Amino acid sequence: MPSSSLIPNDPSVLLTTAGMQQFKPYYSNPTAADTDFGSRNTVSIQKSFRTSDIEEVGDERHLTFFEMLGNFSFGGYFKKEAIAYAHEFITKEMGLEISYVTIFTGSHGVPKDEESRSIWQLLGVTKIEEQGMEDVFWGPTGSGGPCGPTTEIYCKNGAGQDIEVWNIVFNQYMFSGSREELLGGNYKKKLEKLEIPGVDTGMGLERLAMISQKTKTVFDTDAFKSLIGILPTTINSETHKRIIVDHIRGSVFLLADGVRPSNKEAGYIFRRILRRVLAYERTQSISPQVFESIFLKVIDLYGDFYIELRSKKNTILNEFWMEREKFSEAIKQGIKHFNVYARRKREGESFVGRDDVVILSGKNTFDLYQNYGLSIDIIQELAEERGLKVDRDSFHEEFKKHQEISHAGQEKKFGGHGLLLDTGELKAGNEEELKKVTRLHTATHLLQAALRKVLGEEVHQMGSDITPERTRFDFSFPRKVTPDELKEVEKIVNEAIEYNYVMEAKKMPYEEATKTGALYFFKEKYPEEVNVYSVYDSESGEVFSREFCGGPHVSHTGEIGLFKILKEEASSAGVRRIRATVQ
Repeated sequence: MPSSSLIPNDPSVLLTTAGMQQFKPYYSNPTAADTDFGSRNTVSIQKSFRTSDIEEVGDERHLTFFEMLGNFSFGGYFKKEAIAYAHEFITKEMGLEISYVTIFTGSHGVPKDEESRSIWQLLGVTKIEEQGMEDVFWGPTGSGGPCGPTTEIYCKNGAGQDIEVWNIVFNQYMFSGSREELLGGNYKKKLEKLEIPGVDTGMGLERLAMISQKTKTVFDTDAFKSLIGILPTTINSETHKRIIVDHIRGSVFLLADGVRPSNKEAGYIFRRILRRVLAYERTQSISPQVFESIFLKVIDLYGDFYIELRSKKNTILNEFWMEREKFSEAIKQGIKHFNVYARRKREGESFVGRDDVVILSGKNTFDLYQNYGLSIDIIQELAEERGLKVDRDSFHEEFKKHQEISHAGQEKKFGGHGLLLDTGELKAGNEEELKKVTRLHTATHLLQAALRKVLGEEVHQMGSDITPERTRFDFSFPRKVTPDELKEVEKIVNEAIEYNYVMEAKKMPYEEATKTGALYFFKEKYPEEVNVYSVYDSESGEVFSREFCGGPHVSHTGEIGLFKILKEEASSAGVRRIRATVQ
């Protein structure tokens, strides 16, 4: 199967982090693989992007963007075959020596994986280490899904270090909650055994290259050597060089898949890594043309396989230069503000500090970071030029405090939306955007009601994602929706808007709410008391739509505006997706 986009279908994650994400639905419904692929076994080379280890980038093995080699089975084969395939590939095809393997030691109601131990021993691997839930139990991703014990393969790199190169996951369970809940011990009612277990493997191409080429780091392999070679020799920090090439390589792939710099979600991740690179232009005196040369080299290296890089070359370069211009202006404003702090110091105003050195407080540092886009490295450089020190510990405390306040504010703003809020169903950065997503949110209720009127009551919500630009609604349906059916759905929604129905919320016990006929998201675990939103005619009492929901919504449907369906497509087996907007 071809790689899926770095922009995932799963709304509970910002970016595609593993090869299994596009196959996630098939572990709970293996027969769908027969229809969609003609097989229960697949292989892919998946573009992947992870930010969990972003602070580790620059060591021997951590990257943001990487290519994940994987083979997957949805009931076609299991432990014996998967381990044998991995052993054959590593030892015979690649000619590498396995240092040791790991197996799951057993916990959280899941037994020790003695079966994997026996299989490895029969293959001649005797060094087997047992590890726990945090290390060798994979998943679930996002808000829930398949998960299970894993067995990892370790080999030595050129420095003699044991590096994990391949992880074989045995998806034997389904967990209806986040990984944090699972690790926290809240698992008894949510962890269920799958009737048909599956296999999910992942092997980082860059790590495999490091081990097979016997280099000390992934950055010493041929995948990175030509990129690092473009950087000026005046950069004396290997870590800085590695961060620059990793982040530019990742930026190319993000841009090619449609991610654009912004202050939220995937766009924020992209802006963060690109501006981290651009900060080196000042701190390391690097010409921006050097960065452009690395962009072009990445496109040249990968463009034959990932043809979208070549076709979008001009867009990729234009976005780089535009973001650089925005960042340059932000730096100018930030430096002006920094100079205010420096001037206060010269005029004798009190600063956090000691007798021998004045320290720029974490609060002031975070202000420069948050409001003016100055990286901590640029702030550090400016401070040193003026004889100041930066209180980094205090800065990180302020950063953490800001994250907690933002999270609490979002929950308050949206009234708590259960799983859907947790997975980012509603996304708004300011009051104007909040008004737009509120209109779209109510329109999404009307959309589900209209789909059920046109296509039948087999239609049920399977997911929703709403931004100020559009609503994305996933629903259960076995076939493509015809153009005529889509026109009819759109017409019914706009008629409901024009009729100016009342939208009203009532709080009631869960059991009572289910008897009203209200629709609800089947994956959600609801509290004892819920909000039921009804769209109805205030004169006749006729109900157009009724759903469990946490809001926010308009008070009358006439506030929504013109509803327009943009696209209808497949999301996964038995699930369709509609993108729509309001004007």
